[in-house]
Amino acid sequence: MTRIRPSYGASTAHRSELRAAAAAGEKRSDPDEPQDHALGRSRGGWGTKIHILCDAEGHPLHFELSAGQAHDGPMLETVLDGADKVLHDEHGVVMAWPLALAGDKGYRAEWIDRLLLELGIKPVIPTKENEDRTRRLVTFDKRLYRRRSIVECLIGWLKESRRIATRFEKTAINFGGMVKLAFIHRYLRVCAA
Repeated sequence: MTRIRPSYGASTAHRSELRAAAAAGEKRSDPDEPQDHALGRSRGGWGTKIHILCDAEGHPLHFELSAGQAHDGPMLETVLDGADKVLHDEHGVVMAWPLALAGDKGYRAEWIDRLLLELGIKPVIPTKENEDRTRRLVTFDKRLYRRRSIVECLIGWLKESRRIATRFEKTAINFGGMVKLAFIHRYLRVCAA
């Protein structure tokens, strides 16, 4: 009886090509994946920041991920651009757009005030301690700022999901998918109520 050996040539060649590509520094990854995988050092160790835009009821509208050490301010434009794409229907009509935007002191800058005013959004961001309050383009509305707790409650709810609080996923795309899944779960609970 003649025994026929299986041919391993094709898989070996493929594996060697992958090893050669990895040795050359090439990686098989999604082009949308950030280079740092939205992971970065912050005071608490490695982490990811989730920048969320929500409505007045605490329903998430859009989010973006950044590395833990990244500053909040530059991400605002990215979040607003992403929300602008999402908040239009198929005819290009705006379904919802914020009248005011509350943020913490990390979002406080003159260019952010100007950007929000150009978009017709009232900035509700407190002044930093080292700034002159009289030189601001808008006055700080303390009553509206108290409603910022809505987004803080949304983030607190999101952190109850262990998969998001501990970030098991290596890539930012997979982690963003888990955040979207949590948002879908939240909307399903709202629709069922």
